[in-house]
Amino acid sequence: MGDFLSDPDHRSGPDSIAQRVTEHLLFSGEALLFAALLAIPLGLLIGYTGRGVTTVTAVAGFARALPTLGLVTLAVLLAGVGDTAVLIPLVALAAPPLLVAAVEGVRGTDPDVRDAARGIGLTHPQVLWQVCLPSAAPTLLAGLRTATVQVIATATVAAYVGLGGLGRYVFDGLATRKYAVTAGGAVLVVLLAIGAQLFFALLARYALPPGVRARRRAR
Repeated sequence: MGDFLSDPDHRSGPDSIAQRVTEHLLFSGEALLFAALLAIPLGLLIGYTGRGVTTVTAVAGFARALPTLGLVTLAVLLAGVGDTAVLIPLVALAAPPLLVAAVEGVRGTDPDVRDAARGIGLTHPQVLWQVCLPSAAPTLLAGLRTATVQVIATATVAAYVGLGGLGRYVFDGLATRKYAVTAGGAVLVVLLAIGAQLFFALLARYALPPGVRARRRAR
């Protein structure tokens, strides 16, 4: 690990640690953004109406079982080498926990609170956004944390199709038998994943509204 960190090529330039971490975070962030835009609104709608919950559970379980490298290979065949070949499997990995979290978060809203909101004249969209969404925030945050850690750990596959990120160290180190480079890349991925866990733990503790935090502790 010391040799990896002391290598001048890893301090500056296109193969520097800062550059590879930035690329890794960009891949991960882009995949999470697309997954959230697709999964969360759909999950909120399904959770509120109660229609399709069984289908969501089955599809989420099936999607989690898909092999990531197999999806990358298929995406390369369909779309060619590029960001799309990485984003497709990462979005497929991130969407299921976000979808399930959105569904379960809304379904966990107190029915009496929903009925009371309707009783004072709120429309269904208003009940969803003003009542159910704040109640579902802790569950959504937990789903986002799970998706983020999974994507960060899996974004190394970008190097499989010749792109950047920390996977470059892992794949290039194995190819050239520079195992210190491979170990260094793997350690950096683990540190990023741990950093994401800590970030969401702090977010859940300090960023959620006090009432939501109190209900979460009560549960």
